[in-house]
Amino acid sequence: MKLLTTQVMLFLQNKPDRRNFITLIRFFIVLLILVVLFSGIFHFLMAQEGQRHSFLTGIYWTLTVMSTLGFGDITFDSDIGRLFSVIVLLTGMLFLLILFPFTFINFFYSPWMKAQEQAKVPRELPEDTKGHVILTRFGPVTEALIKKLNRHKYNYVVIVPTMVEGLELYQQGFNIMLGDLGDPNTYLKARVSQADLVATTESDVLNTNVAFTVRGLAKEVPIIATCNSEASIDILKLAGCNHVLQLGEKMGLFLSRRANGGESNTHLVGRFGELIIAETMVAGTPLVGKTIKETRLRKDIGVNIVGVWERGKFKAADRDVLLTQYSVILLAGSARQIDQYNKTYQVFCENTAPVVIIGGGRVGRATGKFLESRKIDYRIIEKDPSRIKRYAKTILGDAADLEVLKEAGIDESPCVIITTHDDDVNVYLTIYCRSLRPDIQVITRTTLERNLGAIHRAGADFVLSYASMGANAILNLLRRNDILMVAEGLDLIRVKVPKSLVGKTIKESAIRKHTGCTVIAIHCQKEMKINPEPKSEFPEDAEIILIGTVEAENEFFKVYGEDNGN
Repeated sequence: MKLLTTQVMLFLQNKPDRRNFITLIRFFIVLLILVVLFSGIFHFLMAQEGQRHSFLTGIYWTLTVMSTLGFGDITFDSDIGRLFSVIVLLTGMLFLLILFPFTFINFFYSPWMKAQEQAKVPRELPEDTKGHVILTRFGPVTEALIKKLNRHKYNYVVIVPTMVEGLELYQQGFNIMLGDLGDPNTYLKARVSQADLVATTESDVLNTNVAFTVRGLAKEVPIIATCNSEASIDILKLAGCNHVLQLGEKMGLFLSRRANGGESNTHLVGRFGELIIAETMVAGTPLVGKTIKETRLRKDIGVNIVGVWERGKFKAADRDVLLTQYSVILLAGSARQIDQYNKTYQVFCENTAPVVIIGGGRVGRATGKFLESRKIDYRIIEKDPSRIKRYAKTILGDAADLEVLKEAGIDESPCVIITTHDDDVNVYLTIYCRSLRPDIQVITRTTLERNLGAIHRAGADFVLSYASMGANAILNLLRRNDILMVAEGLDLIRVKVPKSLVGKTIKESAIRKHTGCTVIAIHCQKEMKINPEPKSEFPEDAEIILIGTVEAENEFFKVYGEDNGN
């Protein structure tokens, strides 16, 4: 009863709903007047026929006739009485069978249901909400980030500007709150002072407004903003951002790293103190055709292969995993060890033909810039003249045109990098380039995570998700103390040695066998032992650094969570 009263009060607080409710009340008043009037006429006509009935009987007769039930236990004998019955019947049909349903549904039921739906989109979070992440836009990056936040048990809320968007996202199971991004009250209601992070992925101008507004309300909360223009970086930082992410530049860097051509060295993907995680391509090195055991990298150089990417799929570093020309290996080691690997296995591509970049937007231009830093020539294909910045390096035309591709050097190029923001176009171009040159390296960008598999099946050697990359970058900044996401679905984790492992050797613990995680370092006091031997013991009050997939990480905490020193 209390819930119903609350819902009625909320319903009546809305002015249009209140007006509709008054209209419905007026309808009932008119209906009541008709019932009373018809009952009075009923008694008058019955008296003319010599029949006497009670007041309640008159109402009973009127309602049975108006509702078309017509039990027939009380009838008129005269023609005038029967004519009156017809009038009451037709009036009842009009009011009860036509006007009443229409009025009730249109002025009460529909607004009531709408109010019920709108009540599902909150305008304020509970006062005790804390440790949550506030997101200002629902898009590909946000959607990918939410999946990761759920995986790591972070609470979050997406602020949406319209009720329509809020209801749509609510139906999809997302946590949302209705509010104006430029209104300080929105962030007060979102409990911004108790949040762990504010991540805004709108336009540069709106991100600046969000950061400035939030910083005025909460001095300590970290703010992360994405940025399209390099000129906006300083402005966003002045507005209060702790971190500004140029995702286009970042993606260009990652794509350029995988391109064949020039000198091929390892590329840093993450680090914990002295421990460095780097990736490198195997193509062109003596490692092609060998198993991880046969490479002897750990024994000869000191670096440890902790994982292998094979056309987008990650494989744990089992001793019998075979390395192919498509393999990208993930190495763990010290700076000296990584440098020694570079000196031993450095590859220089003799093919001097330019790399072909399809798409001259932010990502395409950034890819070209980073290729140039590697002393690799390139050509960009772009069909929009307004996007062309360097005419000497750009070919105006459609990449679906064979003549344009040939002009860019597709016949001789060692690599083609597809950077458009349309995933459907990228699938098409991947298939097209693979059919033209089965031997060429194809690197493709995808906007949505769900299209990774499709583009790999289309023939890409490497695919990078814009959404996943952005989500990883934000999550790494959020959890920068104990976890580092080095690639999609692959984490570097730092935890205290579980009590059950203290005094045991790595071999005795069989962590990799039981969980799938690999121990790549032991940090005790001020010393870090990188790539420790299997006979190394886990000291008390030390930290271990593990690498593994999300599933392996979850399994580790399932096995050792209760006695973990954290």
